Amino acid sequence: MSFDEFGRCVHDALIRDIVPSSPDTCPECVARGDEWVHLRVCLICGHVGCCDESPNRHARRHFHATGHPVIQSYEIGENWRYCFIDDIELPPGETLRR
Repeated sequence: MSFDEFGRCVHDALIRDIVPSSPDTCPECVARGDEWVHLRVCLICGHVGCCDESPNRHARRHFHATGHPVIQSYEIGENWRYCFIDDIELPPGETLRR
């Protein structure tokens, strides 16, 4: 695990102001003609992908392809954040507009 001297995940320092790549879909699932369960947005680059409960797990695949570790729920009314590397939930952020 990667924590600073205050016990916080160091990966939250990677979070940037992002523009989500999609307003309401998993573009990779749409391209494949597949469905998804929930959406997640990468807080490093704005990639929108489907969650681990979805068949294709595009948010996690994005992490493995890019190393971008921090996502946020992209579901209406949710603002929780998660670090793939440390496998922990981070403090909530601002609710992203869709």
